[in-house]
Amino acid sequence: MQIPRPSQETMELFRSVVPDAPGVEVKPMFANLGAFVNGNMFAGLFGESVGVRLPDDAVREELQAIDGTGPYGPAERPMGGYVALPDAWRDEPDRLREWIGVALEQVGRMPPKEKKPRTRRP
Repeated sequence: MQIPRPSQETMELFRSVVPDAPGVEVKPMFANLGAFVNGNMFAGLFGESVGVRLPDDAVREELQAIDGTGPYGPAERPMGGYVALPDAWRDEPDRLREWIGVALEQVGRMPPKEKKPRTRRP
């Protein structure tokens, strides 16, 4: 499987719509970017696609009912609990910010992710 890479423009857009909030960190992930709170990813890029994690089934279904949303991640293995936001919203950053904010709020209530100990390579 080849992982798509985002354009510089998409990475700049993503960084501009992720809230500058306590505990939020944007970092590289598999040639893309992910936004994390307390070690849990709440939004990310997969190529040119912006996706959000929505643990609340009802809220996720509400978003999925909007035209242009879809599965997030590789076509052969989309990421469960995530929704790709409509491409048309690239021209409406406030809509991206709104749903990324919802994802941050929901994922921010999850317990912090425990860091795995680093394994030493022989």
